[in-house]
Amino acid sequence: MIIVRPERLLAAAAAAIGCVAWIAFLRADLVLSHYDAKAHLVVARRVIDSLTPGWQQIGAVWLPLPHLIHLFPMQVDAFYRTGLFASLVSIACFGLTAFAAARLVMLITGSALGATVAAALLALNPNLLYLQATPMTEPMLLAATFMAVLALYEWVRGSRDEVPMRLGIVLFAAMWTRYEAWPILGTAIPASLYVSRRLGTDPHVLLLRAWQLAVWPLAAVLVFLIDSRITTGAWFVTGGFYVPDPFYEGQVLRSLAAVWWGTEQLTSRVPTLVALAVAVVLVIRALGRRGDGALLVPVALLAAAALPFYAFYEGHPFRIRYMIPTVAACALFGGLGVGMLRRVRADPKVGPYTLSLRHVGTVLAGLLLGMSLIQSPPWQQDAPMLLEAQWDRPASDGRRAVTACLAAEYRGEKVLASMGSLAHYMQELSHEGLDIADFVHEGNGAIWELALETGPAPHVGWMLVDEQAEGGDVLAQRLRRDPAFARGMTRVCEGGGVALYRRAR
Repeated sequence: MIIVRPERLLAAAAAAIGCVAWIAFLRADLVLSHYDAKAHLVVARRVIDSLTPGWQQIGAVWLPLPHLIHLFPMQVDAFYRTGLFASLVSIACFGLTAFAAARLVMLITGSALGATVAAALLALNPNLLYLQATPMTEPMLLAATFMAVLALYEWVRGSRDEVPMRLGIVLFAAMWTRYEAWPILGTAIPASLYVSRRLGTDPHVLLLRAWQLAVWPLAAVLVFLIDSRITTGAWFVTGGFYVPDPFYEGQVLRSLAAVWWGTEQLTSRVPTLVALAVAVVLVIRALGRRGDGALLVPVALLAAAALPFYAFYEGHPFRIRYMIPTVAACALFGGLGVGMLRRVRADPKVGPYTLSLRHVGTVLAGLLLGMSLIQSPPWQQDAPMLLEAQWDRPASDGRRAVTACLAAEYRGEKVLASMGSLAHYMQELSHEGLDIADFVHEGNGAIWELALETGPAPHVGWMLVDEQAEGGDVLAQRLRRDPAFARGMTRVCEGGGVALYRRAR
């Protein structure tokens, strides 16, 4: 007789729900509505499809793993223009996240109900459902960090000296996915070592374990920093791609409030408060009972909140999707709360008419699922992530005039455009037959720099300028400082904040 583990069934159910959601968002033309969804496809495509192809095209602002996975599929026009392959990867990652969450609940509490609640809070959240239908990198982040935390938890409980290759690979992968993984693993790995020491591991053995664990994420960071230095000239790019928001810049309390408010908006108040309470209980149990020390490891998922807090404090404009990792962590802790209550045995001395904690666990499960379905149902049309994803839609509609203008006269000439601002528009123009190799952009190094130095006319037939987003792109700023930069070019049309210039005949 084949016994299927609950976590596998829940993972399959989450992936199935994800597929249904993808179909719904595809019909609504929302799969690629977020500008970053298109930009991620462009970064993967340009490694091969470029005037200067090569690994340097991966760039050094976004972490490379998602683009490496999509590199070859994105050379297929159908996948590049629709995002289909990238969406399928995101759906698979969604299932892996549900698996890891359910597995953690089963390992910690043994409660199938708790595991179901954790997976359901993930699979029924409209914001998570939307992201997992797109080429965005958050689904891969959740899968990598949840699997890393699961593997670390199992490793700590097994008290093994050797670090399995599987654990090392998932640590490396998480560090190459999104920056939120850095504070998560930066918390989870020390927590794992702390627990090992409390369980009586010899200091010399502990040092060996520490090295075997740390070498994987350290190697990932080192390779990324070297790549950044080679491709951008800086070890780490921290600015230059946004206009600082003075409302949050330097404001500790406002930045903290933004993280809390964003998390609450993406789920609902009750699950957020329950998750915070469960996390506190886990920490207390881990510090108070030596045998429960491993409970510190899953709490590290909340460390993802450190990144948006720091970003807002540094003046980065508010983006609600930055709180997606904490929302997923809240789903896990909700399931853990139900599971911990369900495993408590009723005391017969209390009496038959007293509600046992096991019954409270069932009530909590109903409360969490009920409140989530009421306040943030999966069919919610105005879910925060869907609204954020459509910020660019009015501009995209406006750019149709520019697209029509370019397509009518385009004869294969090169187009100067800033990929830092218009990567999403480059992807849109693929439907008109333009490849990334038809553009001169920052990734082309010396060619781009020469065009900026001498003006576009000697090098390209067209120029696209984003005049609005983040105060205007580098070309717009150059034109404001020096209108003669466009000498030999004629402004022919505009729309959606983008101006199109053509070389004078």
